[in-house]
Amino acid sequence: MARYNTPFEIHVHGQVPVRSRVKFEQLQEALKPMWKYAGARSLSDGATSAYEDEPGIQFDVHEHLLQMCWTVAGDMDFRQVLDEVCMNLNELAQAGAAIEVTFYDTDFDEEDGQGEAESRDDFVMLFVGPDPAAIMQVQRDLLVQDVVNMMERHFDGAELGGVVAEVDKLFAQRFDSLVTSLSMGKPPSGMGGNPSGGHGTGRKPRHLH
Repeated sequence: MARYNTPFEIHVHGQVPVRSRVKFEQLQEALKPMWKYAGARSLSDGATSAYEDEPGIQFDVHEHLLQMCWTVAGDMDFRQVLDEVCMNLNELAQAGAAIEVTFYDTDFDEEDGQGEAESRDDFVMLFVGPDPAAIMQVQRDLLVQDVVNMMERHFDGAELGGVVAEVDKLFAQRFDSLVTSLSMGKPPSGMGGNPSGGHGTGRKPRHLH
């Protein structure tokens, strides 16, 4: 079904390692909210991105890897699609993985001189994995990478071991809290849910392989 008055171009980018026994049909079912949103009747039909220079949605059978570099026109209701897809991929994932989603405001043009109008661009980082520990591991790795990249502007990489150790300590505390909460049947404290994101401060280039 064609979509009209779509204010955003939504770009989904990420690589998800899946279990060796996962078949194309299982991925097709897991990603059904995405390709149905695009108006397709199957994953094969909906795997093509809105941009020809993007590979779209691909499944590398030999590497057991789901690769996404895919753009679709849509609105903020696509967030519900992402929630469903992440829950579905948790069942198929071999390891933790991050999925970047960018909402580009198609009505905003920096060169048009729109006065005080602001872009509604938004960016969300989602995480999937077979269990909370796997998700925390990829969150930890990304955070360490960001912190080290930022601090290496001022310090030598060899000096940052203590900083990395403190990050590891925080994630160890969070994991212990999660285990305790689950054993007591209570929601984990401080997890903040699966997604992490916020509003962007400028126009971002589309991700390309």
